[in-house]
Amino acid sequence: MTAAGGAGPEGRTASGSTGAEEGQGLLGPGEGTASGSTGTEAGRGLLVVGDVITDVVARHRGPLAPGTDTAARIRTVAGGAGANVACWAAHRGAADVRLLGRVGADAAAWHERELVAQGVRPQLVIDPLAPTGTVICMVDGGASAERTFLTDSGASVRLGPADWSDALLDGVARLHLSGYLLFSDPSRAMVTVALGAARARGVPVSLDPASAGFLAELGAERFLELVEGVDVLLPSRDEACLLTGLADAAEAAAELSLRVPLVVAKQGHEGALVARSGKVSARVPAVPATPRDTTGAGDAFTGAFLAALLAGAGPRDAAAEGCRAGARAVEQVGGRPPVRG
Repeated sequence: MTAAGGAGPEGRTASGSTGAEEGQGLLGPGEGTASGSTGTEAGRGLLVVGDVITDVVARHRGPLAPGTDTAARIRTVAGGAGANVACWAAHRGAADVRLLGRVGADAAAWHERELVAQGVRPQLVIDPLAPTGTVICMVDGGASAERTFLTDSGASVRLGPADWSDALLDGVARLHLSGYLLFSDPSRAMVTVALGAARARGVPVSLDPASAGFLAELGAERFLELVEGVDVLLPSRDEACLLTGLADAAEAAAELSLRVPLVVAKQGHEGALVARSGKVSARVPAVPATPRDTTGAGDAFTGAFLAALLAGAGPRDAAAEGCRAGARAVEQVGGRPPVRG
């Protein structure tokens, strides 16, 4: 039963259980298999495992006024780093994009409808105890469009090994993991299980560190231990520097590429760096844009980058696709691409 129809006791988790103890699942559009695959697109799919979040975006001009009112334009939109990546990958042409995530019953139907509208096959597990994660995004309406997040991860970081099935990888050519999964015990365990299953099948795995703030709390060395075996790392400039202790972004990307085979470091308005084997192999320029809201720009880059890899592009050309998507993302409000009519 889909979220749009409500979740009854027959709802299944993505791993195929009844969901009576841990959560009730939502089968996305497909034939009812754990992966949602019909078997007609073997080896072409992208599976994203990550957070599905409700974003409350407040755009204000100038500094906040403590203790009183600050005028703002406020919108509620579907978000979450993992979900955003999946949507941008589908938007940029990936033919079979699937998303495994965990949500509360409060917003499950809405989130499934939003994902389906973007061309993503949702595999959502309904958490019986926690609400859907919510992020308040405070966006400075000035020229920088810089944003600050207040994050309640809710059900998203309760995604755990019981929600996983190796059948989720059927027909999958690439697995992408949201870095937010590394910031709680259950979802860290999920990363270990998913990464092991992908490696056993020879499916390459990418990961985006997701949050410099949470990454600092976890610790660089702990993070690097947890992502051992990942094929592609997509950090921001701040995340790359934090993970290496280096102030120079290019040096940081090069250093990380000694630990991960391919590092693509997102540099915002300075484009992206591609690094392999301890050296920066490409510097990809940014695409000019007039920013309105930088929320989700990194997710747009990652989704388009992965879609390009799936289409056969090399890392440099894929990074250029990522820069184009990132530029488009900052010119709109919210972290998802526009829905095609």
